[in-house]
Amino acid sequence: MQQERRLRRKAEFALIQREGRRWSHPLLILRALPNDCQTTRFGFVVSRRVGKAVVRNRVKRRLREIARCHPIDEGWDVLFIAKNKAAAASFADLRQAVQSLLRRGRLCDGRPSLE
Repeated sequence: MQQERRLRRKAEFALIQREGRRWSHPLLILRALPNDCQTTRFGFVVSRRVGKAVVRNRVKRRLREIARCHPIDEGWDVLFIAKNKAAAASFADLRQAVQSLLRRGRLCDGRPSLE
């Protein structure tokens, strides 16, 4: 994922947590906030409760790839927060969860994800 499409600063994460809309799924929480940019930026939060470093990094890599391949409308700051069950979920389960959340949040136009 390109650097300009990532959320990096703590203040950006805090703003989305505080003011963003929230949608929930058994594996993930999606928070989204419109931004002033022409691009959609992504952030990923996987806490220590999910598992050790190897597990957390695997979940983040999977979410990054799903976000990279899925067509999402421009102009959003999107934050994916992994729940404990995300550690045991397959790639397909995570992809389905992301698609479901994006549809519920109306952040995509309903096209199927690129495979």
